Amino acid sequence: MTIWQRIRAHWGTATWLRTLHVATGLLTGLLSGAVIVALVAASVLLVWTVAVPVIAVALLFWTLPLFTALQRSRFTAHLNVHIPPLPRRDFSPHPLKWLVPQARALSTWRQLAYHLLCPLLNGLGSVALLVTWGGTLAMIFLSVRAFDISPRPWLGMLFALIGVGLFLAAPLVARAFTWVDVIAGKALLGPALSDELAQRVETLQESRAEVIDAADAERRRIERDLHDGTQQRLVWLAMNLGMARATLTDLPEPARQVIAQAHEESKQALKELRDLVRGLHPAVLTDEGLDAALSGLAARAPFPVRLSVDVRQRASATIEAVAFFVVSEALTNIAKHAEATEATITVVRRGDRLRLAVRDDGRGGAAPERGTGLRGLAQRVGSVDGELRIDSPSGGPTTIEVELPCE
Repeated sequence: MTIWQRIRAHWGTATWLRTLHVATGLLTGLLSGAVIVALVAASVLLVWTVAVPVIAVALLFWTLPLFTALQRSRFTAHLNVHIPPLPRRDFSPHPLKWLVPQARALSTWRQLAYHLLCPLLNGLGSVALLVTWGGTLAMIFLSVRAFDISPRPWLGMLFALIGVGLFLAAPLVARAFTWVDVIAGKALLGPALSDELAQRVETLQESRAEVIDAADAERRRIERDLHDGTQQRLVWLAMNLGMARATLTDLPEPARQVIAQAHEESKQALKELRDLVRGLHPAVLTDEGLDAALSGLAARAPFPVRLSVDVRQRASATIEAVAFFVVSEALTNIAKHAEATEATITVVRRGDRLRLAVRDDGRGGAAPERGTGLRGLAQRVGSVDGELRIDSPSGGPTTIEVELPCE
């Protein structure tokens, strides 16, 4: 960078924008400070009226975001500094339900601190800039006058040197006060780390919900394709092989055995495909809900299953799919490992929580660390912020309890 470029940068547009930033900061700070002090004074002096303090505090909390938005626009316009907005809080028509969270929020008091600090900081900055810029002009005038009226030139040179010093210092003063103002603005007007983390968590929850919904929709699409396409072709193949097996009795024995074997294999493949389709996302779950879908699972279990479903209001499709998967996987694990003679399934919705429990009288000893089935349950339940509890002492019985958010 050349000397001329350094000079231009020192007294360029940025310097005048910083000066304007400090001046407008004083004006907006005086406005916001006056309103805040007036509302606080009204709430304190008229506290005995009850209604006036409540109205004053409500107006204070209502005007704070407006002043904050004004200050954020000032930073953007003059300094090209973008302060992220604070998370929006839902407005409640009930005064206390809106006022109490506002009063408890740390961001409210951080904003209040900045709006009270702003007129003081920018007031000092305005005085300092007035001294430097105004002093520069005053020293130029005095030096010219000194050279005109004084026989000794040293007085004029002194005024000129002071003027040059103030002229050099003015951009540095503007830079220093805007630097402090930017630090205060980012710390007090922007979101705190806790707010950013909360916003990040909310964004991740929304993204995860979208992924889960997309995966569930894809499972339903695969189920429809298998049901309407592959399954129908297997049915047609099994029927033709059955007809060939029944009618072509005059074929040699080896050929008849091949046809019979192909017929049995096609029926077994059809059964496995139907089981796979039901495990993905049965159509009855979408059409009729958990009660009908779980009734089908209980009817197909190789042991007696008692089912109790008390769900007056259906949950979301994703939650119903998770609940169905939990029961289906639990019954599969009981059939494979538990050596149980019976099982009980209970599904209840209370408020915005769906609770289900699967109990069996098997040998117990089930643990997520010992098999992928229970780990899959834990992962599927955790994907929707649900809770999974397993009580399976050695010797039984085993109880799997799951609690899912309905919304």
